[in-house]
Amino acid sequence: SSAEKTAEEIAYALKKQKHSEIKELAEGYLTTLDKPTKQCERLASCLKYGIAFHHAGLHSKQRTLIEEEFKAGKIKIIACTPTLAAGINMPSFRAIIKDLKRFNAQGMDWIPILEYQQMAGRCGRPDFNDSHGEAIAIAVSEKAKDEISKRYIYGDPENIYSKLAVEPVFRTYVLSLIATNSFTNKQQLASFFEKTFWAHQYRDMQRLRMHLEKILGILSEWKFIDSGESGDFVSAYLVSNENYSSTPIGKRVAELYLDPLTAFGLLDGLKKSKEKTLTPFSFLHLISCTLEMRPLLRVGVRDMENVLQKLLQYNDEVLKSEPPEWEYEYELFIDGTKTSLFLQDWIDEADEDGLYEKYGIRPGEIHVKLERADWLLFALGELAKIAGFSGLQKEINHLRVRLEYGVREELLPLVKFNGIGKTRARILYTHGIKDVDSVKKAPYTKLSILVGKQVANSLKEQVGMKIEDKKEESATTLKQWSAEYSVKN
Repeated sequence: SSAEKTAEEIAYALKKQKHSEIKELAEGYLTTLDKPTKQCERLASCLKYGIAFHHAGLHSKQRTLIEEEFKAGKIKIIACTPTLAAGINMPSFRAIIKDLKRFNAQGMDWIPILEYQQMAGRCGRPDFNDSHGEAIAIAVSEKAKDEISKRYIYGDPENIYSKLAVEPVFRTYVLSLIATNSFTNKQQLASFFEKTFWAHQYRDMQRLRMHLEKILGILSEWKFIDSGESGDFVSAYLVSNENYSSTPIGKRVAELYLDPLTAFGLLDGLKKSKEKTLTPFSFLHLISCTLEMRPLLRVGVRDMENVLQKLLQYNDEVLKSEPPEWEYEYELFIDGTKTSLFLQDWIDEADEDGLYEKYGIRPGEIHVKLERADWLLFALGELAKIAGFSGLQKEINHLRVRLEYGVREELLPLVKFNGIGKTRARILYTHGIKDVDSVKKAPYTKLSILVGKQVANSLKEQVGMKIEDKKEESATTLKQWSAEYSVKN
């Protein structure tokens, strides 16, 4: 929101410098999404003056267009979050950093020096013939100026620490090494990890081996790996140096790049499906309570009551047990519930503006969440097939299509047509055109009024009909369909 506000303030100050070339560019951004949102309109109003904002809440198409037009010189200034600082080579001579503090669990705190250097490093690009660049940090007082200079200009950057010790990362790597037959016993695994940057930093081989023992025990308990010739699952705590191999389901978990804990939770949910009333919400809630869906939509004080009421409403459909309120997992469960309610609204045809009003989630964030949900649903379907729940795979794949298009069940036959999204599909359905057969039978004039001539032509061609030699409907028919469309609309 700060990036958007800053862009608007700069645009307001530059109103007199509007050019027709930029105006056309601004109008083009309104057609990036199927239905322009309020955010699209704000962006377009800034672009008229050669100013843009850039953050993770924008759709990826919009972010790409902004970057391209900035390189082309049409956009002069971008007000952005740190998303633009990471790995993007832009012809920016000057980087102005408004604020070097960020809110975290402890309150407002200084950002890391490495992050400052990354942002400052966007200015003065040799690839764009810059001999130098300017990085300007804004200080609100002399005291702040001295602190910024001491910390960021002359301070040493932070040390880099290995993330391998983080348990989700470590257990994922251990399973993948066994699943690919890279290493087959504990000694080989330990020798490999002793050569990593993590081991180099901490130099605590005993702790590393204990950590490995623990993970092997968990993977054996979850039946993702097998030890011993008998095929029985034996705890890694009780053995010295058995050979390990992945089970079929463990191998698939590794191939799907899932955290084994997530896979175990999904499998547990599938087992509970026999006792539940299965609906799309059942699967959406299950995948939303995973680490891979983070960051989840946070439940605040104002919407806690609504989320708890929804949980009661969907109690017979939920495949994940509700943890006790005092446990850490409870917050993940509640936030996952809110995230799944957002996904449910999406497949019930809520638009981007409506979702922003209700959940505070922007178009770019919506599509990131949808991509993540699709991956997790695909993984859930694959696990269902291997674990003996193949009957659920069809339902899960059906849900993936609804998630892709953001539509209710009845619109699925229509969104399969090229050029038909949720908005056009709903218009067609409302006017009695519900499937392939009704598209064939629908008069061309009616289709052209509802979705435009170009799309109407495409629809007729997709159902194998030629329209070049068609006889135009009479003026009376055209008037009749126009009147019907106006009334229903």
